[in-house]
Amino acid sequence: MTIVLQRLERSVMLAADARAAVEESRREREQQLLAARSTLRDLGREHDELVNSVHRDEMARTQQKMRIDQLEERALEELGPEADGLINDYGPTTLVPFFGEVAEDAIAPEPVPFVREEQEKRLKTAERALAMLGRVNPLALEEFSAMEERHKFLSEQLEDLRRTRKDLLDIVREVDDRVQQVFTEAYADVEKAFDSTFARLFPGGEGRLVLTDPDDMLNTGIEVEARPAGKKVKRLSLLSGGERSLVAVAFPVALFKARPSPFYILDEVEAALDDTNLGRLLEIYEELRENSQLLVITHQKRTMEVGDALYGVTMRGDGVTTVISQRLERAESA
Repeated sequence: MTIVLQRLERSVMLAADARAAVEESRREREQQLLAARSTLRDLGREHDELVNSVHRDEMARTQQKMRIDQLEERALEELGPEADGLINDYGPTTLVPFFGEVAEDAIAPEPVPFVREEQEKRLKTAERALAMLGRVNPLALEEFSAMEERHKFLSEQLEDLRRTRKDLLDIVREVDDRVQQVFTEAYADVEKAFDSTFARLFPGGEGRLVLTDPDDMLNTGIEVEARPAGKKVKRLSLLSGGERSLVAVAFPVALFKARPSPFYILDEVEAALDDTNLGRLLEIYEELRENSQLLVITHQKRTMEVGDALYGVTMRGDGVTTVISQRLERAESA
């Protein structure tokens, strides 16, 4: 009985060992099967890529062949010769002209054999030059015509502006000449009138008008020099207040005599004058009133006495301003 049990245990152990060996073998075969399936998938993808690449190559070859056929047809339509003739005339076996640097007085060298590297350099240079030119504009002729018409229109406008500018400059020149002539004549008359007027207002004195820029009558200024009798000063700022007022009156009076006007308005021009100078000024008033009307604003009684009519502005007791007038009858007219 013991022997049987031992044999049974041994059999069980052998069976367990055999079972373990079978399991190990099964795992190895499963791993080999997984590796084979992975390899099969990789090979399938590679096969698909190869098929796609072959298909793309075939499509590219087909497109290239179609393009070559189109170029042959285009060359045949536009240029006339066939592809074989073009290859014979312009193929790589044909000599090409020399494109290197040659002295101006040297004889042009003979054609040279075709060298692909040199021709490729020439091609790149030509492509860069073409790229610098930019894309071809199919509407260039229409745009050129429009720009040419625009240029013609602007040229005519510019020429018209130049003529107008010349005409305006001529007019300005004529106006300047006329203004210069009128001003020169007026200045000469005013200068003479100022000398005589100053001599009457300042007996024994000297006064004159001086141009600051006699060579430019259009932009010159006028200075007044005055030297009363018994004084050496000529600057107006060194004169007394009454003398300055009298000199200031002498200038507009000279203007009145040189270029008479229908009427004059004088606003208290004799306010700072003494009786003697006032009398001299009133004599000039009498001369001016023979041909013109004088409107004099004054507070001097003597000036009021020589007037034909008086107009005064006063305020009544109720605060309302009123204007009063008085017609005077002069003794001479009586």
